[in-house]
Amino acid sequence: MTPKEPVNIITLKWGNLYGYEYVNRLQKAVERNLSIKHNFICFTDDKTGLNNSIQPYPIPEIDLPPQPKVTGWRKLCLFRPDLPIEGICLFLDLDILILNSIDKFFDYGEDDQIPIIHNWIEPYKTILRKRPEIGNSSVFRFEANKCTFVYEQFLREKEWALENFRPPQTYLTHCIRPKMIYWPEQWVRSFKRHCRPVFPLNLLLTPKIPENASILAFHGKPDPHEALAGYRGRKLNHFSRPAKWIEDYWH
Repeated sequence: MTPKEPVNIITLKWGNLYGYEYVNRLQKAVERNLSIKHNFICFTDDKTGLNNSIQPYPIPEIDLPPQPKVTGWRKLCLFRPDLPIEGICLFLDLDILILNSIDKFFDYGEDDQIPIIHNWIEPYKTILRKRPEIGNSSVFRFEANKCTFVYEQFLREKEWALENFRPPQTYLTHCIRPKMIYWPEQWVRSFKRHCRPVFPLNLLLTPKIPENASILAFHGKPDPHEALAGYRGRKLNHFSRPAKWIEDYWH
C-alpha cells in the first residue's frame, strides 16, 4: 500500500494507570522513528500535561458496563463511524517501546487489511498444539471510518461478546478476522517472551534487546518503567533484572 499522507498515530489514555509522561515519551519516540508526515493523536479523558505536538480528542463514546469500560474493550470505540479524523491509522498502546523505524508499518499489506500482532503465548503451551490464531492489539493498523463493521457488530452482539471473550483482544480478532493479517514476527517483539531470560536464567542474566525489532511490547507485567528499574513479580519466573537499555529508547 502507498500511505495517504499525513498518516495518523493514535493511542488511548484514560484513568490513572499511565500518566501523561507515557504519552509524551511515545510521541517523541514516534517523532524519532517515523519519517512519513503524520499526526499524533491521543484520545483521552484528561489532556493535562500533553506535549503541544499531540492532538488530544475526547475518547469516543462506547456503551459498556462500568468495569469493561476501563479495559481493552474500550479500543472498539476507535471503529465508530464518526471518528474526528480520516485516513490510515496506526494504533500504539502506551506501554510499548519503539526501537527502530516504523515507516514499514504503513507499507505492509493493503489499505483495507488490518495488520495486527500474532499474540504470543508461553512456549510450553505450543508443545501439543499450534499457536492460536489470536491477535494482540498493542499494535494494529486500520483506516478511520472505513472499518465500522467492527463497532456495528459489537453493538449487535454486545452482551454475548462481553460474556464469552477474554481478554478483549480476542473479540477484536473475532471481528476483524476476514481482513486480518499478522505483522512479520520480527517487527514487534515481546519483552516477556523475547527479552527476559527463561527461568532460572532470569535470576542471573539481564534482559537483552531483541535483534532487528522495531517495536517492543510490554503486555501484562512488567511495564517499561518497572522493567527499567528491575521487576520482582509474584513468582520467580516473573523476576527481571534491571534493563537499563530501556532509557536509550524511552525518554
